[in-house]
Amino acid sequence: MADDTETKYLDKRVAQRYVRKGLLDEKEWEKHLKALPDLASQAMPIESDLDGDDLDDEDDDLEDEGDSSSSGEGPKEV
Repeated sequence: MADDTETKYLDKRVAQRYVRKGLLDEKEWEKHLKALPDLASQAMPIESDLDGDDLDDEDDDLEDEGDSSSSGEGPKEV
């Protein structure tokens, strides 16, 4: 592993890229991962419901407010 690469600043995608390019030793990366603490007990569940059509759309909000900028018209001359 290069001396200037600090494994604590790498996520797994960057680490995989560095391993492929030879910038990071795979064994060193595995050693780093095994040394990480298990923080699963500190995790909080997140609930989401993406089945409905309740997603907010900014364009709809602009149209509801009567904003003419979203209609494609340019500035009006006075």
